[in-house]
Amino acid sequence: MTAAPTTIGQLRERHGPRFRWLVLVTVMVGMMASIMSSTIVNVAVPDMSRYFHIGQDRAQWISAAFMASTTLSLLLTPWLLQRFGLRKTYVGATLMLMVGGIVGGLSGNYPVMIAMRVLEGMAAGILTPIPNVVIMREFPREEQGRAIGIFGFGVVLAPAIGPVVGGILVEHFGWRSIFFVVVPFCLVALELARRYLPVVSTFVTTPKPFDWVGIALATAATLAVLNGLVDMQSGATVQGVMLIAGGVATFAAFAFHQLRAGHPLLHMRLFMHRPFTMGAIVAFVYGIGLFGSTYLLPIYLQSALDYSPSKSGFVLLPAGLALAITMPVAGRLADKLRASRLVTAGLVLMAFSTALTATVSAQTSVIVLMAWVVIGRVGIGMIMPSLSLGSMRGLGTAEIPQAASMSNFLRQLGGAVGVSLVGILLEWRLAVHGVTLLGEGNDALRVRAFDETFLLLAAISLPAMVAAWFMEPRKG
Repeated sequence: MTAAPTTIGQLRERHGPRFRWLVLVTVMVGMMASIMSSTIVNVAVPDMSRYFHIGQDRAQWISAAFMASTTLSLLLTPWLLQRFGLRKTYVGATLMLMVGGIVGGLSGNYPVMIAMRVLEGMAAGILTPIPNVVIMREFPREEQGRAIGIFGFGVVLAPAIGPVVGGILVEHFGWRSIFFVVVPFCLVALELARRYLPVVSTFVTTPKPFDWVGIALATAATLAVLNGLVDMQSGATVQGVMLIAGGVATFAAFAFHQLRAGHPLLHMRLFMHRPFTMGAIVAFVYGIGLFGSTYLLPIYLQSALDYSPSKSGFVLLPAGLALAITMPVAGRLADKLRASRLVTAGLVLMAFSTALTATVSAQTSVIVLMAWVVIGRVGIGMIMPSLSLGSMRGLGTAEIPQAASMSNFLRQLGGAVGVSLVGILLEWRLAVHGVTLLGEGNDALRVRAFDETFLLLAAISLPAMVAAWFMEPRKG
């Protein structure tokens, strides 16, 4: 019997030119599972709030805890790939995600459920940079945009159908069922990894010390900022501002440490590359808008417009499908057109969509609401391939894992900040109008509070548009 191939050379010889696509599909399934675990829970937030008897300030941690742990674990991926290789890193993260889904679905109290969201987020953070690393290393330049587009189609298809599936599951089987959705994806990902990821990895080099000081500083900074935002939302403004200021100062200390460390988590010299620097700014602001609106919209539909969870999911379905269709097209365009122009156009559409959502009322047709959300998802589909390629082209092969992790770190940090920031803005506007998120009150005033939050969120996209326009490298 012929021995199973263990090296990347043996696998390429067995599978031929299609091998790189098989690897792409393998990492795509794991990403689908992690993104599903991130987004599907949003339709269950009102249901989980009632079950655990928690308010908006604690309910937002259902998403924020996932986002925070995802953000921090993104810093681990380059070191894990170098120390353990692609296959072990991918399989380990997938197993973590599956455990988080199973135990989270069985949890009987709020702290255990949040702990499992943290575990899922850690797994998602480790998995997130891997596809970009694979694409930039395995595919020739002229195929990279197409590969990212096809990969994106598969990845966004999961959250496209996620709200619908999640809404139906919540209505008929309760919030616990949404945690179990990731399990079949994880099982498929593990089997594909066994078949197509090499046991002997080209990523593995001489082991380098792990930067424990760096990860401690990043953790302290992230938690300080997020807890500061929560304190501001709950009314402890002075304490919140002090925590945020301390978090920003700790981020500065983290950056200084990375410059001086012998084996840093992130190589700060990447910021000497102008496209990467501008792309990093875009990634952070884009993360605020993307994850903030993704968190806000299902809550708006259920709490302000009184939609059922399943109806909320169906409203979001066309937008998800539009995103899935846009991604491959945008990927091909990214191989031919300037990344800066595509990213800027996508940001404009995303902000326009968010602003249009602020015009919705209880009398607005569902079709119109669907159309406004679709515009934003088309914009997101234009941004994703172009931002990845535009910010990393021109970097050396050895810098790509670091660049992918840094870009995703900033996007997820923006997302974690965005979820908390949306909670603060919404709580502020609800208080101004004298209504609460759940319970009795003037529905029209509740809708107005959400509308004002959407407008503020749309305005946050403006700095990213400026940065995107200057993402092209200087000539000469």
